[in-house]
Amino acid sequence: MKRRKLPIGIQNFHEIRVNDYYYVDKTALAMNLLDEGKHYFLSRPRRFGKSLFLDTLKELFEANEPLFQGLAIYDQWDWSVKYPVLRFSFGSGNFTDPDYLHQNLMAQLDKLEAEAVSESGYETCPERFQYLIRHLHQQTGLPVVILIDEYDKPILDTLQDPELARKNRDFLRGFYGTIKDHDAHIRFTFLTGVSKFSKVSLFSGLNNLKDITLDHRYSTLCGYTDNDIDTVFEAELEGLNRQEIRDWYNGYNWLGDGVYNPFDILQLFDNRAFENYWFETGTPTFLVDTLLERQVKTLQLENMFSSSAMLSSFDVGQIVTEALLFQTGYLTIKSTERLGDTTFYTLGYPNREVYKSLNESLLSAMVQNPSEQAMQSGRLYKALLINDFDALKNIFHAFFASIPHHWYTSNNIQSFEGFYSSVFYSYFAALGLDVTVEDCTNHGRLDMTLKFNQQVYLFEFKVVELTPEGKALQQIKDKQYADKYRDLEQPIHLIGVEFSKDDRNIVGFETEQV
Repeated sequence: MKRRKLPIGIQNFHEIRVNDYYYVDKTALAMNLLDEGKHYFLSRPRRFGKSLFLDTLKELFEANEPLFQGLAIYDQWDWSVKYPVLRFSFGSGNFTDPDYLHQNLMAQLDKLEAEAVSESGYETCPERFQYLIRHLHQQTGLPVVILIDEYDKPILDTLQDPELARKNRDFLRGFYGTIKDHDAHIRFTFLTGVSKFSKVSLFSGLNNLKDITLDHRYSTLCGYTDNDIDTVFEAELEGLNRQEIRDWYNGYNWLGDGVYNPFDILQLFDNRAFENYWFETGTPTFLVDTLLERQVKTLQLENMFSSSAMLSSFDVGQIVTEALLFQTGYLTIKSTERLGDTTFYTLGYPNREVYKSLNESLLSAMVQNPSEQAMQSGRLYKALLINDFDALKNIFHAFFASIPHHWYTSNNIQSFEGFYSSVFYSYFAALGLDVTVEDCTNHGRLDMTLKFNQQVYLFEFKVVELTPEGKALQQIKDKQYADKYRDLEQPIHLIGVEFSKDDRNIVGFETEQV
């Protein structure tokens, strides 16, 4: 199969098609959207191809026929009709400046009016928008297509300034409300963003949008499927472990087939190395700060329970943790359960990249010394290789000793046991190791299991007074937690860790091999 150019960072459909870049055909899904409805909204994490899909729609409605030759939609579209298109994007700019949103939108409207060879004469954004919709419909005799990319970025960028975030939200609510009021002049509407703000807060004037975020029919609208990797990118697979590609980058799920993040895949094929490409392009400090402020234990992130209503609950000052992690792409749907009239979801890490990187970021926020963290992680890995449990204890003891006293006070830790065990978990997870939390057996639930180097490590954590009591190790033995892993015929290490709430550190660290 012929190798093509990799469209890294390219969101322009025309450029991709004309210059022989790889392209994953999404036009069959686009045709389904056009057949089934009129006004749509889609939420996906950053760098999932939302902008490219909008640009594909733009070229389609503008009837640029040569670009679509060989694609699924080519024989189903009337290329003789060229619709007027109004496309807005909030993907770039400094929205933390209180006046910037208005300036940005006015500049976009200036450009659109110039393209329409007409001036509205209005000085407010909604009125200029209304004028353009009516004018283009009258001018061309065809209803208008409206495409809005990154509709929520002016709000997301300002979440750490709630007053400005609300101001931007209210401004956009008035602007987007124009769409519903001018439905008779509109052929098609598509809005994309990272987050789904509640209809009451942002879409109260636009309640005719069909949200396809969790519509299984459009689960692969953005992102690459396994089949895409094996067919479109077949020429790039040589020399790469196919299962490793799945482990690192697959696993995002919106109630349909799982997908890969396109940015990860393109970077992998370019660099030929497995790295945290997507994560390193801009994980917000707001996310990490929020998780620490809310004392979300990293142990919980692997198995969070949420309702459908919770995942749709997102507003300034009222951001549910599960919704924040899901909508930004750090957790994904692992399973679905219908209980009564409500749908519930179990959320977890989509893949190794996010599992490894998010824990590394959370550790960094606590350690606040990247050099020390890197050194400790390296020592930890080497200690595990030779089962040097004294070194393992000393590494964690040094970490807990380095946390300033005021950190505990300011964060008002409610569960010291959960905090201490989360630190263990995050250190192992940041190394990409195979960790299971709350490991269920027929005798009970073990705090944590680590599989590494053809060996099994069983951890139980306890908080005691000032001196070790041996309860943690004894519980592992009494509950016979090792029985679950004996069939592996690998060395099994029982590790009981006891923490002093007063000393805020490890006071007991017992090990035994069975």
